[in-house]
Amino acid sequence: MSDKTPVDFWFDPLCPWAWMTSRWVLEVEKVRDIEVRWHVMSLGVLNEDKLDQLPEEYREHMLPGGRSWAPVRVVIAAQQLHGDEVLGKLYTALGTRFHNQGEGPTREAIAGALADAGLPADLIDYADSDTYDTELRASHKEGIDKVGQEVGTPVIAVPGADGEQVAFFGPVVTPAPKGEEAAKLWDGTLMVASIPGFYEIKRTRTQGPIFD
Repeated sequence: MSDKTPVDFWFDPLCPWAWMTSRWVLEVEKVRDIEVRWHVMSLGVLNEDKLDQLPEEYREHMLPGGRSWAPVRVVIAAQQLHGDEVLGKLYTALGTRFHNQGEGPTREAIAGALADAGLPADLIDYADSDTYDTELRASHKEGIDKVGQEVGTPVIAVPGADGEQVAFFGPVVTPAPKGEEAAKLWDGTLMVASIPGFYEIKRTRTQGPIFD
């Protein structure tokens, strides 16, 4: 058993903002006594009941069989067949190709990420399969139920002072801070999220994600 504080992190590998937050949390892991536990959530599942409210170009990606489904289906298949321990490495491989290298969520990028993570190539077959959609939906529900349907990915949950989990969406940050700056943001986020009755802090986004 680890003595480190568990940090549960729900992600969809397609989301660039979740990717930035995940790189920040890994920086925090270097300077705070935490251990990240990865979980899958799905932008496709999140948006399936509000497709008519989405811009047309975004809606196409969220439809069943759209590009938002293939990466998470491969990730959940990897988790089901090879265990939770593969999630972090596969997420890093996918995010590096999708976001840092600009390949996007293509079948070729997913296949390349599987190779980068040392996972079997035939996992790519699950990109178009609903075999593990029940498990995908269950993992998504576990995360989104902690914060409500009005937010997205990522969701982070940590043990609170009273033993109950404190969960929140985000934070959305770019570029991902490092070292003590990462630690300062972590400490402040936990402090704010732990206040009873606190719901939201936000300001206008002025730039897209900066991948470094």
